[in-house]
Amino acid sequence: MKNILVACGGAVVTAQVAADAVRTLCQKHGIDARVHQCRINQLPDHVEGADLIVATTRVDADYGVPVVPGIAFISGVDREGAERAILEALQS
Repeated sequence: MKNILVACGGAVVTAQVAADAVRTLCQKHGIDARVHQCRINQLPDHVEGADLIVATTRVDADYGVPVVPGIAFISGVDREGAERAILEALQS
C-alpha cells in the first residue's frame, strides 16, 4: 500500500479537493493507496512512512519523499501533467 500525503497551505478545502482527485486517480489505475490530508506546517508530524507528498502550496523542506505539485487539481491547469507525475512517482 502506498501512503500519500496531500498538503495545503491553510485552506483545508483545497487539500480535500486534491485528496479526492488523488484517490480517484489511484483507484482508476489500480493503485492501493492511503491518502491523508494535512496542512503544510504539519508535514514534519505526518511524513514518516509517506511514499509521496502532493502539495497545493510550495514545500521548502526536503523530507526525503518525492513532492508533486497538486495545484493543478484546484486550478485545472495541466491536471494531466500532475496525474502523470503522481503515477510515475508511485511506480518508482
